[in-house]
Amino acid sequence: MHVAHATGLIFGMALGLTTATVAQADAVPTREAVITTYADIAHAAYSDSLTSAQALDAAIQALIARPSPATLGAARAAWVSARAPYQQTEAFRFGNAIVDDWEGRVNAWPLDEGLIDYVDASYGQDGGENRLYTTNVIANPILTVNGAEVDATLITPALLSGTLHEAEEIESNVATGYHAIEFLLWGQDLNGTGAGAGQRPATDFNLSACAGGPCDRRVAYLTAASALLIDDLEEMVANWAADGTARAGLMQNPDAGIAAILTGMGSLSYGELAGERMKLGLMLHDPEEEHDCFSDNTHNSHYFDQIGIRNVYTGHYRRIDGSVVSGPSVADVVAHVAPELDRELRAKLDVTVAAMAIMKARAESIEAYDQMIGEGNPVGNAVVQAAVDGLIDQTRSIERAVAALKLDAISFEGSDSLDNPNAVFQ
Repeated sequence: MHVAHATGLIFGMALGLTTATVAQADAVPTREAVITTYADIAHAAYSDSLTSAQALDAAIQALIARPSPATLGAARAAWVSARAPYQQTEAFRFGNAIVDDWEGRVNAWPLDEGLIDYVDASYGQDGGENRLYTTNVIANPILTVNGAEVDATLITPALLSGTLHEAEEIESNVATGYHAIEFLLWGQDLNGTGAGAGQRPATDFNLSACAGGPCDRRVAYLTAASALLIDDLEEMVANWAADGTARAGLMQNPDAGIAAILTGMGSLSYGELAGERMKLGLMLHDPEEEHDCFSDNTHNSHYFDQIGIRNVYTGHYRRIDGSVVSGPSVADVVAHVAPELDRELRAKLDVTVAAMAIMKARAESIEAYDQMIGEGNPVGNAVVQAAVDGLIDQTRSIERAVAALKLDAISFEGSDSLDNPNAVFQ
């Protein structure tokens, strides 16, 4: 999707006001004030993500120390909790290269899990162009990557991030981040569009009574992946701090900063979430196309993505401790220029939140997301489609906000599943 307008990114002109007038007006905040709120929310949400990842790491260490169904369940619960604040950060991704370039280290998907650990025979041996499809790093201390022998005797953060992640330039060779940890905690979900998530046993982490191959190496992998996640989140928290690189870059060109806010909203809403993460799986009725496919947590990931989009527009974020970060927002600016459009966009964001909440409630009481997108399930399909429709509809109003602010050459991410459906089946 592409939204282009002839007028340049001169924000004061877009409002028909001089910069001095904007600063003095009570009804509209300055560009810098809007970006400050945006950066403050980013910093808070990434800080919450870091805090949650540290809690996850503590639960992982408890699992390793005393492997049992209870400690494994606690680690899984901590992973689900850690996803909620992180997913609310995804609206910062597409408008900020510093986030987009980093995101693949923490949230890349889908992954070819045979790279990491044992898989069921139904997984197959043929990974197409991915020669490492069934490498099973945990079972094999000596690997061959790019034709060279790699000593993987010690599974370290450096091995995962520097050698294995996207090895041989294959994006599905995901060795780090939330989804690598998810696979290690749940194992494969072998239920297709039937009920149930992954069922990895706690004995896979039991060093004295190991059930699933070299448990010491699995423990080392999980420990390294968790440490890397914390390190990566610490980096992004620093980027959005008061003296951080991401914040400073936006402040250098506040007009482009406003464009970044709307770019992030529109791209996540349309191409990424409505398209690649939702409509594609619905069209194919394929559980492998769900975002959190091992844990059956996809409904939460989608819901909190939408909450994040609304947070960014309204300049309001509720932290995991219950406190609120809020301030001047792009919504205030749109309301000054086109008050009816602001009301329209706010209403559409709320409609989509409600559609996501219905989907979330269904997943928690009736059937999981992968069942909802299954073939021959018209009710479940309709619930997911309603959320997709809401995302598409709100994107149209985001486009109108771009036009109302006379912002030039903003491009939103697209998706074949929305823009060229026939290509999906070719």
